Amino acid sequence: MSSVPLLYRLAVRAMRRSAPLLSVGGSKVARGIRGRRSALGTLERWGREQRDPTRPTVWVHAPSVGEGLQAGAVLRALERRRPGMQLVFTHFSPSAEGLGPRLGADVSAYLPWDVSDAAQRALSALRPSLLVFTKTEVWPVLVDAAVERSVPVAIVGATVREGAGRTRWPARAALRPTWGRLGLACAVGSEDAERLVRLGADPAVVHVTGDPGIDAAAHRASTAEPAAPYLAPFLAAQRPVVVAGSTWPADEHVLLPAWVGTRAAHADALLVVAPHEPSPEGTEALLSRFRGSGLSSVTIGSVERRGSLEGVDVVIVDRVGILAHLYTVGSLAFVGGGFGRNGLHSVLEPAAAGVPVLVGPRYGSSPAAGDLIRLGAARAIEDASSLEDALRVWLRDATAKSRAGGGALDYIGAHLGAAERTAVLLDHLMMNQDAE
Repeated sequence: MSSVPLLYRLAVRAMRRSAPLLSVGGSKVARGIRGRRSALGTLERWGREQRDPTRPTVWVHAPSVGEGLQAGAVLRALERRRPGMQLVFTHFSPSAEGLGPRLGADVSAYLPWDVSDAAQRALSALRPSLLVFTKTEVWPVLVDAAVERSVPVAIVGATVREGAGRTRWPARAALRPTWGRLGLACAVGSEDAERLVRLGADPAVVHVTGDPGIDAAAHRASTAEPAAPYLAPFLAAQRPVVVAGSTWPADEHVLLPAWVGTRAAHADALLVVAPHEPSPEGTEALLSRFRGSGLSSVTIGSVERRGSLEGVDVVIVDRVGILAHLYTVGSLAFVGGGFGRNGLHSVLEPAAAGVPVLVGPRYGSSPAAGDLIRLGAARAIEDASSLEDALRVWLRDATAKSRAGGGALDYIGAHLGAAERTAVLLDHLMMNQDAE
């Protein structure tokens, strides 16, 4: 008998029936629903035509890009222990559509609807040796079906923020059986581990392994190619560069006036803005806003074609996948999300590049941001005026900037190893399954 509450199953079925109406338009929800139309067929086709039954198959699910990159560090460590393993990658957000190939996945798709028939068909086709969730998400029907088939289920890089929706009724009651069916839960910190147990995870399977996102960030920084067309012009220009990464409109509303004031004191400084969700319309709007303030603004594509930053004040990044590398040519970083309700984005990537970090006031959901602030490697700002002040100080004082950047690198170095620790536990889980 299913351990998944009836109310949950009815809610997902209702959502599925509403899919035709919800799939209209260009919103993330609509794009995600459209992507699910072909997801199950993609997985079944790969399982039928390309899966090698002599090699283990690991199915990894991540909600979005950040969680997928975090999982990537664990997968690289696991692959060293399990050479030749096959990787299935599923995701929830449209932002992760192109991530699978970057992770080395043999097949990638949206996660099919969390209903019994889809879960059973996917598991029958893929026949995974292991099912792995990342950071926050577990899907009850899929977990239930996997466990019934004796497929071990794990969550890695798990975080449970105090007051998160999962910790409150009705989600807590609905998900409790699911947490209890996990064969392994790798928590980022001790508080996360305690909350996982309160949610229903078996204390015997909960381990504190650290944040594999730190390993992932260090890896991405180390793979930056200085000669790449989108990096070489910044290095050749030898100008101070502020990289504003994963910004939302609320962040950009603060950033623009702060940058206008900063340029008055540092005329050679260059700003790079990488919106969290770039779109042609959003890019044009940003270009117009900066140009309206008297700043010469171009896209990163234009910089690549020209091979020069001559006469450029602001660069707008109109594509995803290169932000981590752009941080490596930065002098300072401003990480978006701290002025809105979307949550602060990763401060690990600029820290791994040895870049001092500025964040907005809403950084409480990011333990790493708090750690970096306490170390003096990051600063929290409240408004455009305080952002301008912080930018001017670090652009003017090279010694202070270098000390902060060094502190960021030290933090990354001191917290490496979570991916390997996690991979060891996953490997043991698979070995136990092989022995049965």
